[in-house]
Amino acid sequence: MKLSVLDQSPISEGESAQDALQKSVELAKYTEKLGFHRYWVAEHHNTNGLANTSPEILISMIAQATTSIRVGSGGVLLPQYSPLKVAENFRMLEALFPGRMDLGVGRSPGGGPKTRLALTDGIEKPLSSFSRQVKELKQFLQDSIPKEDRFYGVKARPETHHQPELWVLGLTERGAKHAAVNGTGFTFGHFINPDYGKASIDTYRERFKDPYKKEPCVNVCVFVVCGETEEKAEELAKSQDLWLLRVEKGLDTRVPSLDVAKNYPYTKVDRDKIRKNRRRCIIGNPDQVKNQLEELSEYYGTDEFLIITNIFDFEEKKKSYRRIAQSFKH
Repeated sequence: MKLSVLDQSPISEGESAQDALQKSVELAKYTEKLGFHRYWVAEHHNTNGLANTSPEILISMIAQATTSIRVGSGGVLLPQYSPLKVAENFRMLEALFPGRMDLGVGRSPGGGPKTRLALTDGIEKPLSSFSRQVKELKQFLQDSIPKEDRFYGVKARPETHHQPELWVLGLTERGAKHAAVNGTGFTFGHFINPDYGKASIDTYRERFKDPYKKEPCVNVCVFVVCGETEEKAEELAKSQDLWLLRVEKGLDTRVPSLDVAKNYPYTKVDRDKIRKNRRRCIIGNPDQVKNQLEELSEYYGTDEFLIITNIFDFEEKKKSYRRIAQSFKH
């Protein structure tokens, strides 16, 4: 089993964005020592609870602070940007940290219509262009722009001996098809919506085309909270439960404390929603977490999971990752 990390750089109540970003670097160093395979950071805009607006900058900081773990994006919001500029950013990272870069891209608009329009400098860019953008991004990375293309002769610099691994993040068969037709890796977001996971991954494998890859590559991202006991895990997860509830309601996106979570005036609708959200999560003691990850591994047919843990207490978060890693070493 390959264990990796997805880090949204969540801001806990009472802390600053600067605190959250420094903790992202600290967590990367910590999970590298535990033997985690990759460390991916997310991109979010116009939200008070998620600190990272620029994956490329945070990737550089994390890669500088570590030595061997693969570092990447989960993911760059490609519809808002130029494929050439994204290719150049990651070629720069590859030149600085050879053989360690992953370039994950997503189709998400990155926020509401006004935020997205601000990101594109007021230019209306259709999300339907995503697959074409992925194709161009790969061509810039591989220096394979065809002669008949409008951008023939344009090269992404600097030149590097190796290129970043390219991944497409998706939630449905549509996302899977984008990854398959462009011959990229596919990351399924179980932590957002598990409903279409099996069908999406099956579609990706069936339609995968790339003369340079031997086989398709799949990993799956899931929320995990691992406590010393099941009871302790359930207690720790209360802050994540309320955080998810607030995010979905468009409320404060900072991670609440356990006291706030325990005393929150939940309605019946809230509690039903929390129960539904638990389908996106694995919560339990080390043996329970290990068993559920192994079950998901068999179900999805993958041996790699990106673990995301958005709980209030940072030291408890580190312990959760440590327990997960140790459970697979026994």
